[in-house]
Amino acid sequence: MAGSLTNYGEDAVLDLATALVVTIGLFTTDPGEASDGDEVVGDTYARTAVSWNAASGGSTTNDGAVTFATAGVSWGSIAYWVGFDVSGNRIFHGDFTTPKTIDTGDTAEIADDGITITLD
Repeated sequence: MAGSLTNYGEDAVLDLATALVVTIGLFTTDPGEASDGDEVVGDTYARTAVSWNAASGGSTTNDGAVTFATAGVSWGSIAYWVGFDVSGNRIFHGDFTTPKTIDTGDTAEIADDGITITLD
């Protein structure tokens, strides 16, 4: 017999899962569900803290902008992101609607509500 989460259950699972995700990393190639992808490395780059809004309607978004350090060298074309837990495990991943090239002196930023995680 098959089953599924209720709307309340979807929101509860999202709230539990987003409580695990404490940083966001930027990638130039698709990290996928099981692949490594190419995370930005070196220079001033570091994964950056993120917080989440309470889930509603089976989805949640980041609470506040996620602002990375100013790039000291080109980071390349940023097309993907990954949400990591404190141990560095990948919990969520996605792509940006429009990749952005981060050159020397640029600051990468994900806008408030710029990441949406959905369960349906």
